[in-house]
Amino acid sequence: MTTIEPQELTVTPHPETHFDVVIIGAGSVAENVADRIVQGGLSAVVIESELVGGECSYWACMPSKTLIRSGMALRAAKRVAGAKEAVTGELDVAAVLARRNSFTHDWDDESQVGWLEHAGIALVRGHGRLTAAREVTVTATDGSTTVLTAGHAVVVCTGSDPLLPDIEGLREAGPWTPREATSAQEAPASLAIIGGGVVAVEMATAYVSLGTTVTILARSGLLQGQEDFAGDLVAASLRELGVDIRTAAPTRVESTTDGFAITIDGETLRAEKLLVATGRVPRSSDIGMEIAGLTAGDWIEVDDTLKVVGSDWLYAAGDVNHRALLTHQGKYQARAVGDVIVARALGKPVDDAPWGAHVATADHEAVPQVTFSEPEVASVGLTSSAARKAGYDIRVIDYKLGNVAGASLLADGYEGQARMVVDEKRKVIIGVTFVGQDVSELIQAATIAIVGEVPIDRLWHAVPAYPTMNEIWLRLLETYGRPEA
Repeated sequence: MTTIEPQELTVTPHPETHFDVVIIGAGSVAENVADRIVQGGLSAVVIESELVGGECSYWACMPSKTLIRSGMALRAAKRVAGAKEAVTGELDVAAVLARRNSFTHDWDDESQVGWLEHAGIALVRGHGRLTAAREVTVTATDGSTTVLTAGHAVVVCTGSDPLLPDIEGLREAGPWTPREATSAQEAPASLAIIGGGVVAVEMATAYVSLGTTVTILARSGLLQGQEDFAGDLVAASLRELGVDIRTAAPTRVESTTDGFAITIDGETLRAEKLLVATGRVPRSSDIGMEIAGLTAGDWIEVDDTLKVVGSDWLYAAGDVNHRALLTHQGKYQARAVGDVIVARALGKPVDDAPWGAHVATADHEAVPQVTFSEPEVASVGLTSSAARKAGYDIRVIDYKLGNVAGASLLADGYEGQARMVVDEKRKVIIGVTFVGQDVSELIQAATIAIVGEVPIDRLWHAVPAYPTMNEIWLRLLETYGRPEA
């Protein structure tokens, strides 16, 4: 089994060492912070020890969804009479992997570096550490150092790393993390996955499509934290595809000559590859957090303007602040923090009231998320259990997606579920979950309804086009009940 390694990086010292804003990291969040800083008239530099573009571009969002897409497209064709008769073969695994490689540019960041240059953002290669207030020392691969100073702010955008649970022998056995799973150049004959969250079900969906025998080891079941029916529907579908799902936790892992031996309840499961997908930890252990009075290795606590609590110059955006570990929420935070740094630097008014221009209010109760499993799970806002726990007086509305005309056109025998959670006091939606084929394209309407706090009575006037999947909105409202005259 082989994986693609990043290209060797050439270290070129930057001629300037003082900038208005210094950003540690150069992933998608850091890029967006820097772009807002520069557009606001200030100077910015990003520091990167790996590839410009970060986890999302090379080891997470884009390669993982590319691996999943081909199998989903093939199964979608097989669900439509007339099309399924024309499908005569199975996936071309080599072509799927080649397509994935094209999306990562073969793990070369030349195009991303070009974008930085075009945007007027400086880049320094190496590992950045805070060494004083508003000062970051960058150590290059050759051991040389560059000291960068910031006139106004330093922003930490270092992201997160995979969590390896405390299982005997696991670390020494050398399992896959999500990075190896998304960059592998061959599909293994068998794959065991420890974990039942988003990464686990997405990689199970991808690899079972590639012909791999997949076993999921999820002690608490699948997709905990989502509505209960989401995990149930995904589990049923994955089992239909051939995935073995066990609600058990490994107690020991050993590396063998042909893969891994995993001890579960006294029995041994053997697999060619083992993927650990049990969560994330902050990438903050070696970036000088002590300078700001913080503990190395901890999540970084910030306020809604993304400023580190207790500091007047340090900010953190993206995974490392633990608000919402999703690329799109990190970019959302990036826009807020970039703009608020500019406003504070130039003495302009700061709009830090809820839903203001300089805050990330949506992080709290309006976060959209899609799990690209089979079937897809798309959700935004609070689940019914989270809403009750938060003290809301709610009404829960359920509707089968297969009963919508647009769904029956999309796939023969369409199966899926929709849930709407309504705050009865304000008569607004505070949570929506869709499970089914292609539901990822439905979630933005729900996001707008929740963020805009659109009254239920007004939503009746948002007429869904017929016959599309969006008719689900009419069915949910009808089930809820028409407004009284």
